[in-house]
Amino acid sequence: MGYFDVPEIDYTRYSNRQLAAVPLAVLAVALAILGVWFVAYGTPVNAGMDFAGGTEIVVETSTDREEIPAAFEEEPSSIQSVQVEDDQYIVQFTSTDQEWLSEQAEANLEPAGDADVIQQVSSTSASFGAQAQQTALLGVSVAFVGMSVIAFLLFRTFVPSIAIVASAFSDIMIPLAFMNLAGIELTLGTVAALLLLIGYSVDSDILLNNHILRQSGGFYESTYRAMRTGVTMTVTSMVAMLVMAISAYAFGIELLTAIGLILFVGLAADLMNTYMLNLSLLRWYKFEGVKR
Repeated sequence: MGYFDVPEIDYTRYSNRQLAAVPLAVLAVALAILGVWFVAYGTPVNAGMDFAGGTEIVVETSTDREEIPAAFEEEPSSIQSVQVEDDQYIVQFTSTDQEWLSEQAEANLEPAGDADVIQQVSSTSASFGAQAQQTALLGVSVAFVGMSVIAFLLFRTFVPSIAIVASAFSDIMIPLAFMNLAGIELTLGTVAALLLLIGYSVDSDILLNNHILRQSGGFYESTYRAMRTGVTMTVTSMVAMLVMAISAYAFGIELLTAIGLILFVGLAADLMNTYMLNLSLLRWYKFEGVKR
């Protein structure tokens, strides 16, 4: 049976500036990527069909998957296999012209048996998608502000509270930048992953703050007690998300693959931000800030 032992890190070897430098540098790179994306594409993260609008056609065809794009004048933005049905594919386009796309599918794709080529067609208008995007981003903002308010109510001190908020902010920005680099679009599903990350982030940060500020024992002893629980919890979740992403990729389920990858990267960022950025701020507060 495997055994996972959390190593005890000698934090006395590093200054607060050294500990904070790495997570702040990674955050700066993430913000730079999001900024470049905004300048180049007008949005910090590429929006999927849920938010940008488009058409989704479910087709049943004997045409090979690789040859499906050639059947349409517009390049599909996504093609996914339907696992429960042979020869069925979900094809997405940025165009909202259902009739135009349906005519091309019927004319250029080979039917599989006696079934019709087109099984289902649905569209999302650009205006509705933009409205849905605003609602989703409002939900993320409300969740983040709510988390920040709870942090300030719990600790009622500026530095420990702002350490939690800063760590959670970085935990969200790093996966967003990763989404751009990995070609993952912002959809309702990936927004749900970002909301989960806010919950994971505040959980591990409050655990660390509670052990250091409210429990008996020295600073480094309390830090190690928090790490044994927090690191075990986060690493276990990372492994679960990685297994989910690999399994979903093997079965061609793009959304679950994207959610698994986002959570894996976000949890890795949370480990770094909690035990380097948050910890450095708490140590400064404990040994220097309280005396002022």
